[in-house]
Amino acid sequence: MRVRESSRYAGTGNNEPQIVTSTSARKRWQMRNDEGLLAVFWDMDGTLIDSEPYWHESELVIARDNGGYWDMDLAWKGSGRPVPQIAREMIELGCTLSADEIGKQMIEFVAAKEREHMPWIAGVERVLADLRDAGVPNVLVTTSPREMAENLIAQAPANSFATYVCGDDDTEKKPSPAPYLLAAERAGIPRDRIRQCIAFEDSPSGLASAYASGMLTLAQTICRKGGESIDPKYRTVHGYDGVTAESLNALLTQTK
Repeated sequence: MRVRESSRYAGTGNNEPQIVTSTSARKRWQMRNDEGLLAVFWDMDGTLIDSEPYWHESELVIARDNGGYWDMDLAWKGSGRPVPQIAREMIELGCTLSADEIGKQMIEFVAAKEREHMPWIAGVERVLADLRDAGVPNVLVTTSPREMAENLIAQAPANSFATYVCGDDDTEKKPSPAPYLLAAERAGIPRDRIRQCIAFEDSPSGLASAYASGMLTLAQTICRKGGESIDPKYRTVHGYDGVTAESLNALLTQTK
């Protein structure tokens, strides 16, 4: 998961989407699950999509075209770290652009790639649609800029996402729980029922953010490189085989 926090994308919190989950489906689910699953919250990179190859390619192209040195080992070491930090390291290795310009070009490169093809993790589109059909809202919680968040939502199964929080929103960033608390508020989840929500995350900062909000936090490991450890307080999943609205509801109720 690549963190894309940058002052260039300081947000206002406007343009939040409306809840789109079917009211009748939602009521049917709630009738069966008064103490069950209320919503599922999703990080973006490494959880819904595997965009890391796009970020790596952007770094290699920018370094090559602007007098710097970069390789795949350096690119992988940058995974999960803020773009401005990566940009400074690229400058140290000879890139002649400013840190702001490197960050701008990286984000534009990846956004263009994602408009052409969204690299969904296998099975996740099915899970999104199954939750939607069960009346369980999907909510996106990402540090990506609004353009990238809305592009993902537009390419997801129709009406899958109820609302979202992105890097442009005027709130603290992960690992603070603030993004998840804001997302829950936008989804209409009361604070005293956040424990009835599940969050999928992959990075240490994202996992800490979701966990601190009070949600049952699942660590998605399918995009993680071998050897990376996961804090044992998080449940882990590797891909989406067998994941359904019913299985997530059962997991939630079993852990209470």
